Amino acid sequence: MPTKPPLCCCDLEGVFTPEVWIAVHHATGIPELKLTTRDVKDYDELMRMRLGVLDRHGVTLGKIQEVIEGMDLLPGARAFLDRLRGAMQVVILSDTYYEFGMPFMRKLGLPTLLCHTLETDEAGRITGYHLRSRDSKREAVAAFQGLGFRVVAMGDSYNDTTMLRAADRGFLFHAPENVKKDFPDLEATDDYEVLLGKLLAAAGLAKP
Repeated sequence: MPTKPPLCCCDLEGVFTPEVWIAVHHATGIPELKLTTRDVKDYDELMRMRLGVLDRHGVTLGKIQEVIEGMDLLPGARAFLDRLRGAMQVVILSDTYYEFGMPFMRKLGLPTLLCHTLETDEAGRITGYHLRSRDSKREAVAAFQGLGFRVVAMGDSYNDTTMLRAADRGFLFHAPENVKKDFPDLEATDDYEVLLGKLLAAAGLAKP
């Protein structure tokens, strides 16, 4: 057994669920909304662009939540997470918002989600966003390590890479080629079964 209790930190969109903003792009036909953290490295720049586009097109939080309610998990995601949670504690670290993420948490069996919050006006338009902290995924990993956990992590996008590098071991999953090319030091896979084996091995555990 490892000397420290293992904890796995996971991204959400792109690894357990489809990308919300891409789904909103398909639902609204607004081309700018297909850009995600797989494409844009600066999260604040990406969100400012999104909020401006939503405002110009009159897309409300309610409309986005309607799209989310019609979305399902990625194939195999729930089974993978159930097996992972059977072996160690799991925390979802995401740059989504509680207003977007909670329907997915119910479908995933209510794992712990640490993410951000949105600000809306009386008409339901999204007027701002509040981050837990800057580089919150990396800070969360560091905090868990400070509490004595051995942290393993997985994610798919630019905004996951500081988390993956801060973890005792981090893995790219379903990452696009541009992210894998920019971070060749991070081991990558596209298979849940392979990923499960890597995470458990890195945590010092055997497969359940």
